[in-house]
Amino acid sequence: MADDLKERAEEDRFTPSSAVLSGQTADVYFLHAREILAAEGIDPRVTMEVFASRAGILCGMQEVMGILRSACAGDGEALGRDEGSEIVRGEVVLQISGRYQSFGIYETAILGVLAQETGWASAARRCVDAAQGVPVIHFGARHVHPDVAPRLEYAAVVGGCASCATPAGARLAGIDPSGTIPHAFILCMGDTVEAMRTFHERIDPGLKRIALVDTFKDEAEESLRVAEAFGDALWGVRLDTPSERGRVTPALVHEVRARLDQAGFDHVRIVVSGGVDVDGIRAFRDQQAPVDAFGIGHAISSAAPIDFTADIKEIEGRPIAKRGRIPGKSDNPRWVRLL
Repeated sequence: MADDLKERAEEDRFTPSSAVLSGQTADVYFLHAREILAAEGIDPRVTMEVFASRAGILCGMQEVMGILRSACAGDGEALGRDEGSEIVRGEVVLQISGRYQSFGIYETAILGVLAQETGWASAARRCVDAAQGVPVIHFGARHVHPDVAPRLEYAAVVGGCASCATPAGARLAGIDPSGTIPHAFILCMGDTVEAMRTFHERIDPGLKRIALVDTFKDEAEESLRVAEAFGDALWGVRLDTPSERGRVTPALVHEVRARLDQAGFDHVRIVVSGGVDVDGIRAFRDQQAPVDAFGIGHAISSAAPIDFTADIKEIEGRPIAKRGRIPGKSDNPRWVRLL
């Protein structure tokens, strides 16, 4: 019983919206096709396959399965690659079998989910690989529409990010969100140490105490101020120097680390954020900057989608395909049963 409830809760996180299920997000010609086929009494059992235009980290399969579970209502099946799998160009990642009218109008949604989320997850993996074991936290929700931000954050975690910033994204990923206080709060409080003091007093003690140290003073000076004020309670400092001040550099990280160590605060970690991309991560690593975590936003949120294509390959057991494609069902030893 407990396992059933856990599985149901897992599925509920990816329940599609009413707009998707009603077909309002479908290309209208799929709606025309469904209307005509229904009027003609034609509803063949088909096999549709979905393949990728280029390599990446597959993401969106959980949401796609939410669509298919609702659409097929027990009268369909799906094989494919697992969420988070490394896929290659042209690989069939999903094979759906069922009555065409049950899932045909969802082709647009299925391809869109996979394209966008796989693009984000693949970008996240590039950042994680560049970080060489240093945790990457996703901070990019502010770069996309809020209705899709949770999917972006989930995809970033699938791609390898250690955490993400929004509660909605963290819920999809099954983790806790990461973050402490923004510049706006520090500006309202008038002082970084005072802002951290109130955070420390009022926010869940289980959250890491990470001070943002570029608001009012030099980053090294502010780091020492909060370290002296909070001692062992301070988990780390975050450097988020704006572009107007040259952003965070490896040299700045080395200086902050040295000054903290000299003052006896070698336990205080350093988090770097603010416009960091894959090349930037590599620069920090190449120059052996002692970064303990990276906060990455635009480098993931701005990733181009990885296009997917869907083809019918079999109708009522008969191999068929459009010109240029090979008729008949594919087979992939890396598939698992998804539905």
